[in-house]
Amino acid sequence: MQTDMTQNIREKKSSPWRWVVLISAVLIFAGIVIFSFSIIFFAKVISTTEKRTYTETTGNGSEKIAIVDLDFTIMSPEGFVKQMKKYREDKSIKAIIIHANTPGGGVAASQEMYEEVKKTRDSGKPVVVSVESINASGGYYISCGANLIIANPGSLVGSIGVIMQYYTFKELADKIGMKENTIISGENKDTGNPFRDATEKDKEYLNDIVMDSYDQFLDVVSKERKIDKEKLKKIATGRVFTGRQAKENGLIDSLGTFSDAVRITARLANIDGEPVLVKEKNRNNFFELFIESIIGIKDFNKNTLDDMLRKPLLQYKFEN
Repeated sequence: MQTDMTQNIREKKSSPWRWVVLISAVLIFAGIVIFSFSIIFFAKVISTTEKRTYTETTGNGSEKIAIVDLDFTIMSPEGFVKQMKKYREDKSIKAIIIHANTPGGGVAASQEMYEEVKKTRDSGKPVVVSVESINASGGYYISCGANLIIANPGSLVGSIGVIMQYYTFKELADKIGMKENTIISGENKDTGNPFRDATEKDKEYLNDIVMDSYDQFLDVVSKERKIDKEKLKKIATGRVFTGRQAKENGLIDSLGTFSDAVRITARLANIDGEPVLVKEKNRNNFFELFIESIIGIKDFNKNTLDDMLRKPLLQYKFEN
């Protein structure tokens, strides 16, 4: 009898802690939901607000070189492709410099941007990539479409590889008593469902996608950089290289600063003297600046949000 009473007292003493854990889990989940809906709200505001742009010019010459910034995590190709097309068709622009400082991003977006760079190069208008701090994975994929890639000796270049990530909330959902019902037409239809753990078949299925995307990456680098594919595989392990190491491995053409890139580009475009540098800049509204400061992604819009929530997301991206 005494033992039963002691056990009951212990259970009563410990039960509040279970409630604390449960309430904490509910509050965390509610916070995630509220934050997600806040992002959706701001994204809708941004998508209905017209983005204003203006052109900034520097230099006193008579011939123009356009600067296109690639300084963001790649989620959507829209803004970059629009600029490349505009400058390619503008006869007053003699060449384009892509100023790269990116960890990479989405596979399909990177491929579309690469094709636009390649199309511009093949049209006869020189395209040169100038690497600032980092030009990794999807950013490097895009750069392979240019005439030349120039990097600082200490820049980080490469990270040839593919990553796919998604999160699961099964344990949290079980703790708060949340259940999810899914009706599917085939066993692979709900692969990546965050409310269940990945099966071995899921992992095998996703691995096939990752490896095929990796092979596409190798094909582009091998063709554009003229590196034997089997030799390339030895360095295409997802690692980044310094600019100097990248030069030794044939991943870039030369070492130099942005000023060097301007000088080399002017020579490719047969420009005598100092060129005028033309750069498109955006006037961001308050909501865009707020989102960008939290998430660290430029040109945030509704499409970006859709890409972020579309899991699992296949990426050519450097993860440090």
